[in-house]
Parts: sequence; structure tokens; C-alpha cells
Amino acid sequence: MALLLWLGLSLLAFVQSSAVKNCHPGCRCEVESFGLFDSFSLTRVDCRGLGPSTTMPIPIPLDTAHLDLSSNSMGPLSDAMLAGPGYTTLVSLDLSSNHITKVSPNSLSKLRYLETLDLSYNNLESLSPSCFSGLPLAEVDLSHNTFQVFDMDVFTTKVHGEPVSVDLSYNQLMSVSMSFHGRVLHIQSLNLSTNRLSSVPKLAGLPLRYLNLDGNPITHIAKGAFTQLKDLVYLSISGLHELQEIEPHSFKGLQSLQILDLSNNPKLKTLNTAVFSGLDSLQELNLSGSGVESLPNNMLTHLPSIKSITLGRDIHCWRTQKQGQFHRQLGQVQHNEVLNCNVEGVVL
Repeated sequence: MALLLWLGLSLLAFVQSSAVKNCHPGCRCEVESFGLFDSFSLTRVDCRGLGPSTTMPIPIPLDTAHLDLSSNSMGPLSDAMLAGPGYTTLVSLDLSSNHITKVSPNSLSKLRYLETLDLSYNNLESLSPSCFSGLPLAEVDLSHNTFQVFDMDVFTTKVHGEPVSVDLSYNQLMSVSMSFHGRVLHIQSLNLSTNRLSSVPKLAGLPLRYLNLDGNPITHIAKGAFTQLKDLVYLSISGLHELQEIEPHSFKGLQSLQILDLSNNPKLKTLNTAVFSGLDSLQELNLSGSGVESLPNNMLTHLPSIKSITLGRDIHCWRTQKQGQFHRQLGQVQHNEVLNCNVEGVVL
């Protein structure tokens, strides 16, 4: 019975693929319809693992929107490998795990509708300054490559002003640079985790809402390290096993920050009250797995919006109002805001 079911599904998949014109025999092509009365459709093409002997470009249907070319040992990406009918309509392209060492300046130039690009798990050390020129990119995955330095200016050549998310995690980055030259970098999300950054990179001026610096060999965070990141909502600085000090006013300027993750930093033992100066919008603070076991008793004056704090081992604190005494002159009961924790004996 199981064998018959498998044969039936395989036959169905073959029929679906064969019904799509110009579908490569080694690929799987599917048409997805949506909208009122299925008035819109897009073609999804899966050409994973065809092997290094496959000639590029692979023939694909003319209306292909999503193309997966991962695990094909493509090597250096030349101008001709992504040219031809069907490629100009691509919205997303997966080129991961292809031993790509170089992306030629014009190899992506025909993909004028491309929004999502996956170049992860390759061997890229650098990118041409114009390789993303004219592309409306919204999401770029460059994780698991071999970048040691990275110039963010490569994203100034993308068209439109739409925000872009960039993943540079699991590289060998020691520095990140940018110069702007009068242009705007619309990077809204940036993942720099698990690299070799020894200090917080200078990212002033980026409209970031999410920043991840987890797993870097950063030993201390200096005053003003996050200057001019006024739009940042989520900041993760977790798993920094060498982090020992966060200087006062390090987070100054993060007026929109709502979540701060400082977990799993075992060498971080104490925090000065002034460290939290300027975090008027902070709602969640995570210090679990760190060396910080107590907090200054006047923290609430610096964190007017805080709702919860997690520290030590499974110690969770939350903001509550403590019933006060009736004030004769004001004619009302005054409430004092305090932090209550689920473990007794925590000094706050």
C-alpha cells in the first residue's frame, strides 16, 4: 500500500512538472495559483543538486518567480550563468552551497525584480561594489562564507528605498565599513553573529531596527558604541564569552530600543546604573546566563518602560505597583513602582 501511494505521488509530481513548459528534466516545476478565481499564478522551480556537470544557465519556464539552484557546485558566478529566458522574472533565487568564490559585476544584472537572494554556504571573500546594482533586494543571506572585511556600501546601489535585511553571520569578519558618499543605506536588519569582531562596529546612520552581535570576541563595550541608531528596536549581544565590561552610557541614543539581550555573557559580573541611561523605551532586558546576579535598586528611574528583567539562573523580575499610603494634601493614594522577582533574596 505504501509503495502504491509513493508511486501515485511521484506520478502526480511528474505530471505537474511535465505540464509546465520548458521545465528541465532534472528540475521540479510547480505552478501556484492565487487571487480571485486563480487569476494570478507564479512558477516555482527546484533544481537542487543537479551536479557539477550541469550546463548553466539551466532552461527554466518564462514566468519563473522562485528558483532554487543550490548544491550544484557552480564555482565562480559568471555573467552568462543567470542569463536567458525566465530569469528576468525571478523574485527569489537560492544559490547556496555552490562553492561560489566570486560574483562577477554583471552576473545578477538581468534580475531586475529580485527581492530575495541566498548566497550562504559558499566561499565568498569579497563582492564587487556594483554586483547588486539595480536590484530591488529586500533580503540577502551571505552567512557561512569567508568574509574577513565587508563594505556595506555594496547595498547603496540597490534600487528603490525599500528596507533590506542582511545576514553576515558565521563569517570571519574582523571589520565592517561604510562611507555612504551622500547615498542612503536602507539596511533595517543586520546579523553579524559568530564572527571575529573585537569591538562593536561603527554603524551610525543606518536605519537599523534589528542588530545581532552574538558570539563575537568582544571584551568590552565602550561609551556611545551605538550612537545614532535611533530606530533600533531589538539588540542582541548574547554569547560573548569574553565580555567583561559595559561602560556607562554605552546604549545612549537607543531611544526606540524595546528588547535588549545580554544573556550568556558569563564574565559580565556587574552593571552600573548609568549603563541603562537613555533606554526610555526598553521593555525587556535579558541577563540570564550572565554573571550579573543583582541590579542597582534605582534601575527603574532609568528604565521607565521596563516590563520584565531576567537574570542569573531562572530569575525573572517584573514591574508592579506597590500600594502606598493615602496622601492628605493630594487626596489620593500614591503608588510606588517596584520590581518583584520569583526568587527571594535578589538585591534590586
